[in-house]
Amino acid sequence: MPTLIVLGVLVIVVLILAQVWTEVLWYRQLGFGQVLLTEWGTRLALFVVGFGVMAGAVGWSLSFGYRSRPVYAPSTQEQANLDQYREAIEPLRRLVMIVGPAVLGLFAGAAASQQWETVQLWIHGGTVGQVDPQYNIDLGFYMFTLPGLRFVASFLMAVAVLAGIGALATQYLYGGLRIGGQRGGAPRTTRAARVQLAVIGAVIMLIIAANYWLDRYSILTKSQSNKFAGASFTDVHAVIPSKAILAGVAVVIAGVFIFTAIRGNWRWPLIGVGLMIIAAIAIGGIYPAVVQKFQVQPNQQDAESEYISRNIDATLDAYGLKDVAKKDYAAKVTAEPLALRQDADTTASIRLLDPQVVSPSFKQLEQIRGFYDFPDSLSVDRYEVNDESRDTVIAVRELNLAGLDTQQRNWTNDATVYTHGYGVVAAFGNTTAARGAPEFWEHSIPSTGEMGPYEPRIYFSPKSPEYSIVGAPQGAKGWELDYPDDGPSGAANTAFPTQSVSAGPSIGNPLNKLLYALKFGQGNILFSDRVTSASQILYDRDPRERVQKVAPYLTLDGRVYPAVIDGRVKWVIDGYTTSDQYPYSASRSLDAATTDSLTETSETIQALQPKNVNYIRNSVKATVDAYDGAVTLYAWDAKDPVLKAWSKTFPTSLKPISEIDGATMAHLRYPEDLFKVQRDLLTRYHVTDAVQFFSGNDFWNTPDDPTSTVKVPQPPYYLTLKMPDQDKAKFSLMSTFIPRGDNARNVMTGYLAVDADAGNQDGKPSADYGKLRLLELPRDSTVPGPGQMNNKFTSDPTVSNELNILGRGDSKVRRGNLLTLPVGGGLLYVQPVYVQAATGTTYPTLQRVLVGFGDNIGFADTLDGALDQVFGGDSGAAAGDAGTNPGGTPTTPPPPPTTGDGTDGASQAQARADLTKALEQANKAIQDGQAALAIGDFAAYGVAQKSLDSAIDAALAAEARLTPTETP
Repeated sequence: MPTLIVLGVLVIVVLILAQVWTEVLWYRQLGFGQVLLTEWGTRLALFVVGFGVMAGAVGWSLSFGYRSRPVYAPSTQEQANLDQYREAIEPLRRLVMIVGPAVLGLFAGAAASQQWETVQLWIHGGTVGQVDPQYNIDLGFYMFTLPGLRFVASFLMAVAVLAGIGALATQYLYGGLRIGGQRGGAPRTTRAARVQLAVIGAVIMLIIAANYWLDRYSILTKSQSNKFAGASFTDVHAVIPSKAILAGVAVVIAGVFIFTAIRGNWRWPLIGVGLMIIAAIAIGGIYPAVVQKFQVQPNQQDAESEYISRNIDATLDAYGLKDVAKKDYAAKVTAEPLALRQDADTTASIRLLDPQVVSPSFKQLEQIRGFYDFPDSLSVDRYEVNDESRDTVIAVRELNLAGLDTQQRNWTNDATVYTHGYGVVAAFGNTTAARGAPEFWEHSIPSTGEMGPYEPRIYFSPKSPEYSIVGAPQGAKGWELDYPDDGPSGAANTAFPTQSVSAGPSIGNPLNKLLYALKFGQGNILFSDRVTSASQILYDRDPRERVQKVAPYLTLDGRVYPAVIDGRVKWVIDGYTTSDQYPYSASRSLDAATTDSLTETSETIQALQPKNVNYIRNSVKATVDAYDGAVTLYAWDAKDPVLKAWSKTFPTSLKPISEIDGATMAHLRYPEDLFKVQRDLLTRYHVTDAVQFFSGNDFWNTPDDPTSTVKVPQPPYYLTLKMPDQDKAKFSLMSTFIPRGDNARNVMTGYLAVDADAGNQDGKPSADYGKLRLLELPRDSTVPGPGQMNNKFTSDPTVSNELNILGRGDSKVRRGNLLTLPVGGGLLYVQPVYVQAATGTTYPTLQRVLVGFGDNIGFADTLDGALDQVFGGDSGAAAGDAGTNPGGTPTTPPPPPTTGDGTDGASQAQARADLTKALEQANKAIQDGQAALAIGDFAAYGVAQKSLDSAIDAALAAEARLTPTETP
């Protein structure tokens, strides 16, 4: 029997070590052991304190109640009935009095350990340097101290209540407390029971008083369901005073309980509790309601004006919106020739590749093998190519074991052969190659192109296997598949250089082999010859997961994007520090604010976690090396008080911004999710006048994505553009606004862009990085919003007919992202149009470009051609695809205008007539072909297809003779 017990203990210890010690090894290998030690140490300390306080208080309460029981309980029917319960519980009494408090202590300790972040911020949080407008207390009290005090008060209340319940039950069971009538007017409680219960009652009342007092401060951070957040007129003039009064009442009643413990009269504390309940209803409920009804509502706009101003100021500061540069923008709706002359840089950089559409094209053209994969949503970045900054759509060729055949799937292949992806693929964003495919400037295996030499092996990526075992003894031939080639073996192999590079914990010793075999439930780790003394095990390889583990206090952006930096592929992740305790700031659900058509349809792009905040900062930029998994955290916003607190908690985990080299800085950008949260706030908080804010007549909405089948907001887009007050085009992130209201018109009311380019200087972001610029259109604006422009595109007869032709037979038309740019004195819409096969092997290729400006629409093979159609035959600037068509060959420009208004009336009328006739012939040919197929007449079907081809050629020829296409 002792042997079995020892073996059982050993098994349990080993199983625990398989989870605990392997975590220690993982953190140590990354150099973040202090993070794990601090977190676990804090959790353990809180667990011990929580367990001790709860178990001790409840245990003492039960023990004192039993030890102070009367020796001779009065002989009454009540006590006679209780005798049978006392007899039944007596054999288990000792066990109950130990196990009961211990179980409650376990729950309390577990609950307390969950508050480790609150406690660490309380300990290390300092001052913010700003005070609240109500009490003139530094904001650090609300953000760091108040949550800690509330946690302690809530925990102690739970302890006191449970201890009180235990005391009541024990005293009643053993005769210290009697409910039934007593002979001769004897007291209902013994002296010991009276003292115990009265003291516990006093403690509960003091905690209630503390909670009432803290409520006076917490009310400044509350989120109201009406027009604004924070304390309102009623709160300041009725609720806050009532909380102070109730706190005083609770203290007085606590004193009455103490008096009862000494003098023995329960009447006064019971009367006091009753009066307190009445006071809570009258003072805490009825009085504020009366003030709201009769003092505030008749004059609400004037009464609330001061507090709305507080809310506006706090919200703008808490979300980094205080310095938004606003500009009135009377956008033109009439397209004029040469209108884009001042916007040549923006025009040349307009992105034609939609990163949410072209992923299948990357897969079909650059996947190479089925076990490589690309994400469903690619990334947009900028690179220097031939000494020119180019917007680029880029993706990593990741390893995806799901792409292997079933016959290839075995432990050896999964864990030791297929260990890494290979290389990046990059394409120009503003032009295409032959047949509308992406024009790659970095491609193939081995990597070829303009990127220069870099380490192409991708051991760490979102789709990496659960774990891989890498490395081989010195001089041994590697067995990891590097990439397929045309050699005799069909592949080039490699071995990760574990002798010189550390990418994961060592698995070379027997103990580590055993622990990891248990962790992953795989016995082959113990017995495989490929697990050698030189082996390392790579796991937790998703870059987001790695950053989240080493920085558990961060909320991470929904997008992780790759960048080639100094010869290494690195994943870049933006981290946010948040709080929900910023006085008077509006609260937002991060999940709701960051959900859009992209997060709803993508498997790789996520909305932020569902939590409510009223303060956010992009305080950390993180990188993860795709080769060795190294995680680097940079303190991007050193002024952030929340980050300062965490820097004190984990003093060695963050590097200063001064250590960011210029190559890394060049690929850092303004994060999407922060921008989404900010644009959500600006739908209301662009209004800074309290009176106008109260009326709400100028609130906006983020428009729904017109290209999505789901009714969700349009995502923001990275574009190189020039805002009206800028000297040159900059890499930016943009979004638009339309009026709020179910029946509101879908017209443009605002255009928001932020300078997303951090520059390329060592340790110093660009001076304009993060500068938010808001163009406010006139209230009577007629500039089409995204939904209205999408409708114009769809309802235009020429566009509609050509789209039908492009989608004939087995083809499918996909319209890409609808981009909006402030050029030509107005707002220009650009939408790429892709065509792909409806079945079989499908991938989209760019075939047409839609352009809209006011009521003018262009639809051509190239963006350059569509712009010329819109702007009277000559836009005044060249697009990135100027001089080519989707086939990659030179195209003949349209003839110059021959009349004063840019058109030749007779030739235009003839061209339109020819186009209409050709389209009618094309539609008839399609119908004839479908009818022939229905009866199985393939000869007739062939004739119809030839007629269709002739009609399409005629339509294209007629279209080329047209200048601007105007919609009704």
